[in-house]
Amino acid sequence: MDVREESRILSEVLAGDVQAYGLIVRRYQEPIYNLMLRMTSSAEDARDLSQETFIRAYNNLDQFRPGARFFPWLYSLGMNLALDFLRKRKRTTDRTLEFDESRFEQSDDGDDPAQLSGIEAEELKRAMDKLPADNREALILRFHEDLSMQEVAQALDISVSGAKMRIHRGLRMLRGFLS
Repeated sequence: MDVREESRILSEVLAGDVQAYGLIVRRYQEPIYNLMLRMTSSAEDARDLSQETFIRAYNNLDQFRPGARFFPWLYSLGMNLALDFLRKRKRTTDRTLEFDESRFEQSDDGDDPAQLSGIEAEELKRAMDKLPADNREALILRFHEDLSMQEVAQALDISVSGAKMRIHRGLRMLRGFLS
């Protein structure tokens, strides 16, 4: 689904076509669920928070900037919901990660994560779990969700240079864990 198609669907939703929102939900339910699962380590909590994310997004569609990609905005809503949930529960969790190392590509700042592609998926998963959450989420958004640096920055509510820094540091830490 490209930006134009998303914009068309969201315009239909804003015009009152509630059924059109189902297309958006189907497109993004898996990445939002995976985010929630990583954050909570609970399938039940992940389902509830995913549903809440889509409800909140629907109720706040008037705040979405037309013409922009929807996923970074949705991801940001979901991330904030998950963080609020964790704060309220006041517990730490093991955050698991479903990460596909084959999705690595050359990043905008010259880092080459493809150098990591020869490692075993389980080893990469363990190394990713060791990363601080901010670096891990930046890497996931960039290389697993294929977002641009601008979109990573938007989803994490940081500057583009901040997003590049998180990705660069995350890759450097990963290399250290894996060497």
